[in-house]
Amino acid sequence: MPIVLRCHEGIGPAVTGTALVAKDNFSARYDLDRKAGVFSRPTHKLAGQSYVGRILVLDQAKGGVATAWMLRDMTERGLAPLALLFNRVNPILAQGAAFGGVTLVDRFDGDVTELIRPGDRLRIDPAAGVVEILNRG
Repeated sequence: MPIVLRCHEGIGPAVTGTALVAKDNFSARYDLDRKAGVFSRPTHKLAGQSYVGRILVLDQAKGGVATAWMLRDMTERGLAPLALLFNRVNPILAQGAAFGGVTLVDRFDGDVTELIRPGDRLRIDPAAGVVEILNRG
């Protein structure tokens, strides 16, 4: 039986994938090696791990307008995360996810970085504001 988490209605298509989780913030510009598809900021809790095709579960979005074109570029090159889940997202990252075609949701009932574990298999329905934990990682 899936565990159902409620969140704010999001953007993007419904997706199913594996969670990559950290109690850390996120910037496409400063945290990622967008050519290698890994977290590159040495102090990031996911440093060295691949984000490609994974559902990123992080605390908050940070960064500026470059995020929009960076997410789109990563999508066009097949090096984007499958989805982004945050406790809180800023308008810049929401715009970037929409422009890049990346599924995005936020504002859960509780800290999403504690509700979801690394390796959990998730199904996200952004239009309904629902994330289901299908299998625990």
